[in-house]
Amino acid sequence: MGHGHAHTSSAPQDVSVARTPKRILLTILVIIGVTTIVGLFLLWPAGGAPAGQRSGAAPAQATTYPTGEIISIAPECSVAPSAGGSGSATGGVGSGTGAAEGPGSAPSCAIAKVKIDSGQRAGDTVTIMLNGPFAHAGLRPGDRLELMDVRLPTAPDIVQPGGVDPGISAFGVVRTIPLAVWVGLFVLIVVAVGLLRGLLALIGLVFSGAMIVMFMLPALLHAGPAIPIALVASSAILYVVLYLAHGVSMRTSAALAGTLAGVVVTAILAQLAVSTTRLSGIDESAGFLAPMVPQVDFQGLLTCAIIIAGLGVLNDVTITQSSSVWELRAVAPELSRRQLFGRAMRIGRDHIASTIYTIVFAYVGASLSVVLLLYVYNQPMLNMLSLEDIATEIVRTLCSGIGLVLAVPFTTAIAVALVPPRSAADDGDPASPELHEDDAAKVEWLRTLRTVEGPLFPATDARTAGERA
Repeated sequence: MGHGHAHTSSAPQDVSVARTPKRILLTILVIIGVTTIVGLFLLWPAGGAPAGQRSGAAPAQATTYPTGEIISIAPECSVAPSAGGSGSATGGVGSGTGAAEGPGSAPSCAIAKVKIDSGQRAGDTVTIMLNGPFAHAGLRPGDRLELMDVRLPTAPDIVQPGGVDPGISAFGVVRTIPLAVWVGLFVLIVVAVGLLRGLLALIGLVFSGAMIVMFMLPALLHAGPAIPIALVASSAILYVVLYLAHGVSMRTSAALAGTLAGVVVTAILAQLAVSTTRLSGIDESAGFLAPMVPQVDFQGLLTCAIIIAGLGVLNDVTITQSSSVWELRAVAPELSRRQLFGRAMRIGRDHIASTIYTIVFAYVGASLSVVLLLYVYNQPMLNMLSLEDIATEIVRTLCSGIGLVLAVPFTTAIAVALVPPRSAADDGDPASPELHEDDAAKVEWLRTLRTVEGPLFPATDARTAGERA
């Protein structure tokens, strides 16, 4: 999942772990892990995904989805978009006249000739109207489209304005090749920079996608309980992703426990927020989906979306906090657990500040068209914030943010409980490692965490004593 900070593993190897807290944590994680496996068995949907109920007058058996290549395209159409076949799954029902709206503006619709290359009508050339998103996508001859072909039982020879063929329209753009190129570039850069860690992170990402596609979505389509499904899927993802990307260690186990606590908090807040704000969970895309899958609880679907959206940033924060505690104990074994918690929380507060910006800007960027409504509509700000789409994004941000913030002290407290107390750290050599030249930058940074209680790092040699003087 999302992980944007480097966490060294050299110093934590020299830190011993308190036995009793270790046993307690491992017992809790084993219980949660077994519960997750049992939940997967109980909630796993039986059989395939239930058949959706297609909306519209045409029966599902009379509708096919062939692909075709654009042969030619007229940049502007001389008829209103409503006159031709223009239905699409992406809200491609345009409006307005066929003329361009001004100099340099994109046309509201276009006429394209498409050669079908699959299905029963392979080899046929049809004329379709492109409007809505298709008219603004920059389509050119050579691009490929997915078409929706509805066989009309009556009046098959209807003549449409502009020569548009009846019953066939653009359903989507075939983007397989460009998407594959971008995915390949992403994988190449991640592996080249992250090496083995990057490769393991990609494997975890593939597992996460498989868990969502193979378990969570079918379970929701079978009208399963939304929150248990989201929690089980999240737990399974976190167990695999964290241990795979960061290794099996108590440091990772502490981060896992803190992340699971943050997920539970986020789930509770999401359920309360969706209920109290009366959100339906039906936005533009869900509005198209709702007639097809009436058994789906869209409020539960929204709750699941909020939980899943917060996994990556929770992982990032918790592994950073756990690593910080281990690093601090390794270079400052004389700190009490209270002092260790306080200094680790200083790091956590800085991380919270930057990560909150990450969450907010990520949601704003993902819903920029919704945010644009605040600027375009001449309505009071509070009225606009109450709109379904905008209120949904606000709830997503607030629930994820609160869960993130609370995960920081949870993880810090767990990690501090695992490392040995000051007396135990002072008795043995393993917790007081010799600082080498390569550790100078790390020590200098950690030294900034000192408070008026006393020096954090006593002078151990002439070099450091001279620097402190």
